[in-house]
Amino acid sequence: MPGPSVRGLLIAGLALLVAACADTTSPTASPVQAGPWVTVTATPVAADPSRPDRTDFGRFRYAGGLALTASDSSRLHGLSDLRALGDGRILVVSDEGDLFEARLRLDATGRLAGLDRTRITPLAGPSGGPLGGKLEADAEGLALLRNGDRLVSLEQRHRTLLYPADGRPPRQVNSPDAAFPGNAGMEALAADPARGPDAWLVGGEESGELWTCTLRTPCRSVGVLPKPFEFGLVAVTPLPGGGLAYMIRAWDPLRGSRIALILRKADGTEIDRLELARPLLVDNFEGVDVLPGKDGALRFLLVSDDNFSTEQRTLLLAFDWKP
Repeated sequence: MPGPSVRGLLIAGLALLVAACADTTSPTASPVQAGPWVTVTATPVAADPSRPDRTDFGRFRYAGGLALTASDSSRLHGLSDLRALGDGRILVVSDEGDLFEARLRLDATGRLAGLDRTRITPLAGPSGGPLGGKLEADAEGLALLRNGDRLVSLEQRHRTLLYPADGRPPRQVNSPDAAFPGNAGMEALAADPARGPDAWLVGGEESGELWTCTLRTPCRSVGVLPKPFEFGLVAVTPLPGGGLAYMIRAWDPLRGSRIALILRKADGTEIDRLELARPLLVDNFEGVDVLPGKDGALRFLLVSDDNFSTEQRTLLLAFDWKP
């Protein structure tokens, strides 16, 4: 391959000089590693691109969706799990050890319309500094305990960290005594209030096995969630009033991504399911949470992990379901 020309070297040198003199206080000067406030563009998306006005998907009703991009941060990628707070905020963890926070904006009909007050901060490690590289910071699950403490499950180096509500550095807590594959660990994580204020559920992606853990007692298996062998368990959340929702995901080069959100009663009986596959809007969805709505309705929020790929998208979708 021929070497660079003199003209090319001069242009490259000038570009470096301009970059060095740029105003680094401007949020749009360049992508940032992990800053507090970020500018997020939320573009509306249809659940059925061939019928943009379609809202009914069985007993699930599409309540709006957004494709998310950030103009002043390179960190809005790899979103793996989310939790919705009662005040309209969401918390999302990412594959590179970041916490994305935002406030949901709804339109006059209650549909998802945008995000406000968006920020990205690095998750701290036990030493107080950032978690570190990919093998240390691959956050996959997020749970919120009743007292405000947060739990984050990580894979590659499989472990669960507890982040105290008072802001102290996190500490490692109980995880299942299981041999997880490197990139298929504790994808599913959620608080388990039915078993106590310090209890949580954790699920293995490949096996579909579900455990319940507490701060005081080791994790114990509560069974395997039904799924086809080619699907992985990626998210779980208890349903208000009892029962469980969980999401499974599969991918192959011919069919692309496929997901199913499955609702079960406390006795394990399936209540309903939402399936998304081409030609419907679908991507690498990995996170789900549920919010109670009016007249017994439930709102499910789904978030996708774009794998830092230009061929995938960061999507946030809302579906309403009523018993």
